[in-house]
Amino acid sequence: MSYQNRKQKILKFVETRGEVDVKTLAQLVETSEITIRRDLALMATDGLIFRTHGGAMKLSLVNTPVSFEQKTAMNIEQKDYICRLAAQEIFDGDIIFMDCGSTVFRLCQFIKNKTIKVITNSLPVVYELSNTNVSINLIGGELENKRQAIHGKIAVEHINRYKADKAFVGIDGISIENGLSAASEKEAEITTAMSANARMTYLLCDSSKLGKEKYLKFAPLNIIDVLVTNEKSAIIKPYQDFGLRVLN
Repeated sequence: MSYQNRKQKILKFVETRGEVDVKTLAQLVETSEITIRRDLALMATDGLIFRTHGGAMKLSLVNTPVSFEQKTAMNIEQKDYICRLAAQEIFDGDIIFMDCGSTVFRLCQFIKNKTIKVITNSLPVVYELSNTNVSINLIGGELENKRQAIHGKIAVEHINRYKADKAFVGIDGISIENGLSAASEKEAEITTAMSANARMTYLLCDSSKLGKEKYLKFAPLNIIDVLVTNEKSAIIKPYQDFGLRVLN
C-alpha cells in the first residue's frame, strides 16, 4: 500500500478514535510499526496530526492547553470503556450536565449522534460537540485558561437555573470513608451544583481514583447515584453495599 493510501486510512481512523497507538495503526494498514512511525512523522510535519509518544492524536484535541491534553491522553482505553457504558444511559431528548473532567470529555465521541441538550462548563466539550446533533448550553462565568473551563460564582448561579435529567461528572478521588475529593475548590463547587440540579448523577471514574483521597474533601458519596468504572474486582463491592449502582 502506498504512503498516500496509508495516510488517508490513518487520518480517518485518528479522526474517529481521537487518539490511536502505533501497533493498532500497523494492524489497520497491514504494515510494520517502523513504517507507521515514519508515516506519522511525515504527517505531523505536514500539520495533519499531533504526534504523541506512542502514536497520534487528532489536532482538535490539541487546541486545548497541554495540561488538559495530557490528562485526556492518559488511560484512554479505560476512559473510552467507561464512556461507552455511560453513553448507553443517554437517550434522545435527554438534558445532561457535563463537567470539565478529562474522562467526561471522552464521552463526546459516543454521543454526537444523539438528539440531546448538553449543559457544560467545558470549552473542549463545546468544540467537540459543535456541528453535531447535540444542542449546547455553555455555562457563563470566568474562564480558567489552564483547564479551558468556566468556573466561579456566576457559573454556579447559571447551573442553578437549569434542571437536567442526568449529570456526568469526574472526580480526583473517591473513598467510602471520606466521600468525594478534588484538587480544586472551583471544580468541586461545579460538581456539587450539577449533582444538585440533576435527577441522576453519574460519576465517571477509572480505577486509579477508587480509594484515593485528594486535597479537598467536599461531598459525601450519596450525591452520586451511579458509579461508572472499569474496575471489576472486589474493590467496588463496598460502593455497591453503600447503595450506589455500579456500571462496569
